[in-house]
Amino acid sequence: MTSMNRMHPQEMDAIAARHKDLLEKSNGKRLRLLSIWAGAALYLVFCWWMFSISDVLRNANWSIAGSYLADWVSYEVRPELEIAPDGTMKIDYGRFSPLGHNPTPEWVTLETETVQRTVSTTRAQTNTPKPSSTISFMVAPAKSADGGNDTPAVAEAVASRSEEVITRAVVSLGAGTSIEVADKQVSVNHSGETLVATVDGVAKTIPNGTLPAWAVQKRPGEKITLSFGARGWAEIDGDEVSIRRRFFGWANFVFDTNSPFFGKTKGEVLALITSGERLDPTRSNLALAWNNILYNAEWQHLDVWTKLLQTIVMAFVGTLFASLLAFPLCFLAARNITRNRVVNQVSKRFFDFLRSVDMLIWALFFTRAFGPGPLAGISAIFFTDTGTFGKLYSEALENIDEKQREGVKSVGAAPLAVQRFGVLPQVLPVFASQSLYFWESNTRSATIIGAVGAGGIGLKLWEAMRTNSDWENVAYMVLLILLVVFIFDGISNALRSRLMGAGLQR
Repeated sequence: MTSMNRMHPQEMDAIAARHKDLLEKSNGKRLRLLSIWAGAALYLVFCWWMFSISDVLRNANWSIAGSYLADWVSYEVRPELEIAPDGTMKIDYGRFSPLGHNPTPEWVTLETETVQRTVSTTRAQTNTPKPSSTISFMVAPAKSADGGNDTPAVAEAVASRSEEVITRAVVSLGAGTSIEVADKQVSVNHSGETLVATVDGVAKTIPNGTLPAWAVQKRPGEKITLSFGARGWAEIDGDEVSIRRRFFGWANFVFDTNSPFFGKTKGEVLALITSGERLDPTRSNLALAWNNILYNAEWQHLDVWTKLLQTIVMAFVGTLFASLLAFPLCFLAARNITRNRVVNQVSKRFFDFLRSVDMLIWALFFTRAFGPGPLAGISAIFFTDTGTFGKLYSEALENIDEKQREGVKSVGAAPLAVQRFGVLPQVLPVFASQSLYFWESNTRSATIIGAVGAGGIGLKLWEAMRTNSDWENVAYMVLLILLVVFIFDGISNALRSRLMGAGLQR
């Protein structure tokens, strides 16, 4: 058996001589494949050179990229220590601190004392005789025309008051990283290294020794920027130490700092809702809690959900109107349905005009025409998809099985009946499948065109991105958009499968 399967070289040459065309085709196919791979490789090399990919990768600041990604899943608490020329300090957490009003976090240790502050006060002085006083008037009363002191004068007085100030502050950022400020000296511990800097309480910062790798000072005397990786960062200025400590998660996602439920544990909130005394006499605690969630000032849940619903409606209405208009027009563009070349070409060029202008450009145009809002977005989707649907529908019509149509026509059916029973059963599942796909796709597109003023969640997403600080809100909206797209994609795939299956059965 082995000797029979083996072929002598002369026999192989004889077969090759008799069937040269087969070998030539095989060699030609290999050459074409090799040419395609070579062309693709050359194109990739050209792109690498044209866009300077190597320089981009070499000069990229990956630390900024890491901080940017961390902003999506974390939040910052921002204590700021204001340093006076005498070395005393005040601490401020910002107006919209995620810790609420008057925060006292356990990772901040403060030592305070009461000092006497000298302050200057001013008041109006009239010609009414006053008892003798130790206060000296810096501005004498003005004289009237008859020599009297009728005109009030401004008097300046010196007074003292008691004030509580911070003399030493220690801020811990975790994992051995800490910042200590006392007597106009800032001591920073991080990664086993210590940085000591002296500040003057006005504008100058002087480091003691060489700066570690995680500290940067652009010019002598200017502020020092400290990077602590995932734990946060800080700045040491002459009169202030600004600290940004990072925490994983989304702060105050359910209740904001103005809610009476803020700062309470889940058990406490549940007890208040089920059996606690009313916090608001006009409504139950459950209604109050739901209202606080919807109108959360930091996350704006109700507004975000409303804008997301606008985006969904925008995509649905635009796609629906486009498919309804493209349906009758596609019969004019199909050459096997309408035997008029002029009508065919006019219809196809009309579809080309609508779909050749990008949806984003249409959105800009209609935002200018109708003003910002969902109407501009619906119109942009409607125009673009009418051209796309018209082209796809007409091509589906041109590829139908003519035998079914001829069979209906052979029994003497009217032209309208021929289209109804000979054409539509073949193309309707395809039309519905394509419409469902674009409905799901337009949900994503509606987000993009919303960013240019067409309304919906896209505009709100763009507003959050422009602040360059609310990236956790951006992440929240992106996750909602992804969730909606996943749901619609599943629904669209299931409906398309059933429709295409029904079409194949027919």
